[in-house]
Amino acid sequence: MPDLSQAPAWTAIFLGLFALFAGIGELRKPGHWHALIGEIVESPALQMITGLLELFLGAVIYLANPWASPDWLSSLLSVVGGLMCIEALVVLAFSDVYLAFWVRRFGPLSKLWCWTSIVLGAAFIVIGGLHF
Repeated sequence: MPDLSQAPAWTAIFLGLFALFAGIGELRKPGHWHALIGEIVESPALQMITGLLELFLGAVIYLANPWASPDWLSSLLSVVGGLMCIEALVVLAFSDVYLAFWVRRFGPLSKLWCWTSIVLGAAFIVIGGLHF
């Protein structure tokens, strides 16, 4: 049986790196997230691929970080993975409504989302690093 005792720390670090650098990328080139979601709205193939990828990643995070753990980070990441799975299923079934909701949020609130992503990403990296 594999040793998953450090899975929460590594999961937090990699999620944090993704969020941090995605936020930095959007700050460098504003409008990319809006364009990305717009492209997904226009393409049924991208909707399916996005839903499948998020479902897969959410399931991996959920399964690698047990809910019933004395480690609070593992429990938190289990919730994050579960929410990712739910969002993936919503994208697969209701992409027209759900993605239209997000397209309206990224125009006027773009900088807020960027900074939220950067701050959460940095927090996950620090928390993951301190968890070893």
